[in-house]
Amino acid sequence: MFQTEAIFLHKKGKPENAFELRKTTLRSLENDEVLIESEAFGLNYADVMARNGLYREAPPFPCVIGYEVVGKIINVGSNVDSNLIGKRVLAFCRFGGYAKHVITRQIAVAEIGDIPFEMALALCTQAVTAYYMSDVLAPIQKGDNVLIHAAAGGVGSILIQLCKRKGSTVIAKVGSDKKIDAVLGLGADYALNYNKSEYVEEIKRILKGDRLDASFNPVAGSTMKKDLALLGSGGRLFLFGGSEMVGGKFGILSTLNFLRKMGVFIPVKLMMLSKNILGVNMLKIADNRPYVIQNCLKEVVELYHKGELKVISGGCFNYTEIAKAHQLLEEGQSMGKISVKW
Repeated sequence: MFQTEAIFLHKKGKPENAFELRKTTLRSLENDEVLIESEAFGLNYADVMARNGLYREAPPFPCVIGYEVVGKIINVGSNVDSNLIGKRVLAFCRFGGYAKHVITRQIAVAEIGDIPFEMALALCTQAVTAYYMSDVLAPIQKGDNVLIHAAAGGVGSILIQLCKRKGSTVIAKVGSDKKIDAVLGLGADYALNYNKSEYVEEIKRILKGDRLDASFNPVAGSTMKKDLALLGSGGRLFLFGGSEMVGGKFGILSTLNFLRKMGVFIPVKLMMLSKNILGVNMLKIADNRPYVIQNCLKEVVELYHKGELKVISGGCFNYTEIAKAHQLLEEGQSMGKISVKW
């Protein structure tokens, strides 16, 4: 048993009311686990969904959310090499990340040396999600036309670079003009502000009669049918979030409306059109295929070390500013990775 402190999500709603710092006791290590003293943890949009009571995978309140930490290993289970003690690592955790000490499996950590934590955290959930979609699940091919929603965000900014590595044409969709230069600087061929014009029409203009080969979509809702209509034969719609659901004011009615906008899809029609919808939930991959997560994490850290992958820090906050960090992420005004330090 180990005593520590953690930021608990104790009720849903606005971030200033949802969190509180509490003392907590960690269980004993299992044979294949490590104990990490955390420097910092990262925020992901799933955290916002959990705070709004919209993420089914989240533990019941009160709970400690968070998927990733940077820190030093201070203890290991009986089947783990003791030489890891003292090593600075980037690590996945299945919740529990908003804590000063975190237990996770040894397979979920990667040594990072002196990479700054605000850079390293971008290489965890977000970069691994991007790499899994673009290089493992249904790899992007040279010449593909690719649409990336939320392209200035943590996953989107990595996807731009991974898709360009494959020789694709990238259309980056963002929500403000200030983000356009950022995504073009990462290699996007085109950038469009969806708050200024209808993105479907802009994409049709860009493609000049051609079709999309892939769409990376963390928004869902009304964008799903639009993206499917833009796909050509062999096209892939990667669905890895539902941010359009956040902000609904009418509970179950808002959820039903969100689902209505997504529509009903008949598998045989997708087969006849040779179009694909690929659902991505990295928690499920981590639970059932942990070696996939391990391999992806190793690859993105290596790409960073080689200088082939840049990451954007979207802001670093003190743990006392957790509400402020959550608000920034939820408003959609941030770019890159938001981190919180102890």
